[in-house]
Amino acid sequence: AIGAVRRLLKETLRVVTSDNRVFVGTFVGTDRLLNILLVNTEEYILPTLEEPAGRYVGQVMVPWRLITQVEA
Repeated sequence: AIGAVRRLLKETLRVVTSDNRVFVGTFVGTDRLLNILLVNTEEYILPTLEEPAGRYVGQVMVPWRLITQVEA
């Protein structure tokens, strides 16, 4: 499992949270609680009737308990 996480380092991840937000950023690690740390991140709020517009949030720590989906 650790090897799989290491292979994702510096890859772009799409993290969906239970509060209808999507974070797209570069994966740089986790903490011991498995919160996900992303840099150069854009935040999107779903669902939206308009064309989704991201908001640059830079570095973000996404709490594991809010994560519903992760895509590489």
